Amino acid sequence: MKAIAVQPGAGGPDVVSRPVPEPAPGEALVRIHRVGVDGTDYEVIEGTHGGVPDGDDRLVLGHEAVGVVEDPNGTGLEAGQYVVPTVRRPPPGVETNDYFERGDPDMAPEGEYVERGIVGAHGFMAEYVTSPAAYLVPIPDELAPWGFLVEPISITEKAIEHARASRSAFDWRPESALVLGTGSLGLLTAAMFTETLGYERVYCLGRKDRPHPTIDIVERLGATYVDSRETPVDEVAAAHEPMDVVYEATGHAKHAFEAIDALAPNGVAALLGVPTDWTFEIDGGRLHRNLVLSNKALVGSVNSNRGHFEAAIDTLAALPDWLLESIVTGIYGLDEIERAFPSATAPAATTDGGSGVGPDDDTTIKTAVEFMPI
Repeated sequence: MKAIAVQPGAGGPDVVSRPVPEPAPGEALVRIHRVGVDGTDYEVIEGTHGGVPDGDDRLVLGHEAVGVVEDPNGTGLEAGQYVVPTVRRPPPGVETNDYFERGDPDMAPEGEYVERGIVGAHGFMAEYVTSPAAYLVPIPDELAPWGFLVEPISITEKAIEHARASRSAFDWRPESALVLGTGSLGLLTAAMFTETLGYERVYCLGRKDRPHPTIDIVERLGATYVDSRETPVDEVAAAHEPMDVVYEATGHAKHAFEAIDALAPNGVAALLGVPTDWTFEIDGGRLHRNLVLSNKALVGSVNSNRGHFEAAIDTLAALPDWLLESIVTGIYGLDEIERAFPSATAPAATTDGGSGVGPDDDTTIKTAVEFMPI
């Protein structure tokens, strides 16, 4: 079979030949339909994040996937059923651990998991993969063409869940949200705030010049575009309004602290970006005081669990077709993977919380590789 693999830090992805995997007991064989490309993939390509499985020199990429069950292998799944695989698995040689037993693999600390297509385990950019049934989430046939968006949406489902949990001690009624980043994750999140969560006022902060397709999407959603070159994050409250929620999807380290000033009293900022090391000065005393006296909170969030995937499928079904068609700017076959991975030099947000690197084509938002047409 064909797969897309990379030697981290040694160049771009290549199409390679690998044997079709044999499902072990409790595993199903899945034929992959489409796999999304995001900034985490670029980080892996560059060698700045993730790592190959032990004993290998290459990693099969891909963690945003949708496929069809080819061989249920006694798992209870059905042949021909479309599924979306979750990302985290127990470490090699470990069948499970407390986090997986509780259904909370997304809360496991480093060393207690591997992530398929990212660190320690081969991903889903292959014609066939195997997976335990517990990590395969069924998706309706009609949503299968967009199923590779379930994983990024699940990341936001978790972040919102944790933001709500941090405010659960009182009657919290958020009405305004600021999304930092206008990549695919930021746009999907803005759509969730406007289309499915019912926030009254949503703002999206980016660094694009008009005209630009991402700004068009933001405004068609009924949200307000904020140019960070004109209005930095810590000035948004004065220029527009204080925000009940700030959703950070850029990996720009200063945003974590600037978000405190952007928040309304009782507000919460969900941080998903994973910045590189960066030393800079902040007024720690003022920010600390602001957090305490205004009952504000910062919440970090990474990865997601099966429940978040299931919620993401419901969200995907509620999003308008025009939005999905606008965000997904290219779906490419194995003979044109250079178009699916146009560059690895420009910053972009990732769906797993990292700042990442991504395409330098200014109109490219989201691409995917297609292994099997529906």
